Amino acid sequence: MHSFPMFIRTTNRRVVIAGGGEQAAQKARLMLKTDAKLVLLAPVLDAELADLVATGRATQDAGPFTPEHFADAALHALAKAAGAQVNVVDQPSLCDMTTPSLVDRDPVVVAIGTEGTAPVLARRIKTEVEQMLDPRLGSFAALAGRLRGAVAAHIPKPDRRAFWRWAFADAPWQLHKTGQERAAADLLKRTIATKDVPDRQGQIAIVGAGPGARDLLTLRAVERLQEADVIFYDGLVDPDVLELARRDAERVFVGNVPGTHIWPGERISRLVLAEAAKGRRVVRLESGDAGISGHAKETLDAATAANIRVEIVPGVTAASALAAASGQQLSGGRDPQPAFRSAIAAGQNIGV
Repeated sequence: MHSFPMFIRTTNRRVVIAGGGEQAAQKARLMLKTDAKLVLLAPVLDAELADLVATGRATQDAGPFTPEHFADAALHALAKAAGAQVNVVDQPSLCDMTTPSLVDRDPVVVAIGTEGTAPVLARRIKTEVEQMLDPRLGSFAALAGRLRGAVAAHIPKPDRRAFWRWAFADAPWQLHKTGQERAAADLLKRTIATKDVPDRQGQIAIVGAGPGARDLLTLRAVERLQEADVIFYDGLVDPDVLELARRDAERVFVGNVPGTHIWPGERISRLVLAEAAKGRRVVRLESGDAGISGHAKETLDAATAANIRVEIVPGVTAASALAAASGQQLSGGRDPQPAFRSAIAAGQNIGV
């Protein structure tokens, strides 16, 4: 990256926009979402900007302009002489900062930037993210923020992640997003008071990583990686797949690379169960389809015997991936070997 995306605090700051026309209005609309003091530098303002001044949301300075206009400003059009950061509309080479496309679920805000190279693409991504995020997400996040102090005071530290996971994925969020805000808040407060945190029991997900490419993972596989506290993986798993995991998840390498010692399946199962017994969410990440893996059965049987919740998340099988790579279709009763041979003969690499 050549630009590091960040959120600039606007409280008690001035946002200075030079210009009084449509482009200045576009910037003003964006900044009106903040609590900054908006200053419009222009001798003449269009009707929209003039209304902002009339209602007290912005002030106007007709000039002449000097570097002092931009001292301590958070955003402006041309103020390098004052040492402030600069954004120049439609001229990325002159910008110290660029304004992103925003998905606003205040206090949850998603910023999308292309370093000024493709604003239309940023808006397209914004549209997709808008569809992904529930309109009520922001108000629920605000409720969670108001309860953070109570959670810290009453919920033991080892249980807090489980509490918030339950809050955002289970009954409280389901109640809130269906319009039952009071019921959601009451449920959260009762749970904090009783310290009866749901889902404190550990669980195991045996996840198939597919043939290698991370875009062939299932959505559920990505979700389990992002929820995991600890991930056991071997050398057959593409490193790109691990990039989808939570950054602070513990990662345990269990071998299976040519020339290295391969961990026995029983040992891996013991370690996986031991971590789940601590109340952690554990992922056993395997290449191919975990649903047909011999190791998966070992772990499944051991977890069932220990009364630990376990889930198998299937992955794309090597056979179907090879067939797809060679342009062939697998059907019932059809021998997959020709697809394997065709792919190998063509020198195709599908990550198996």
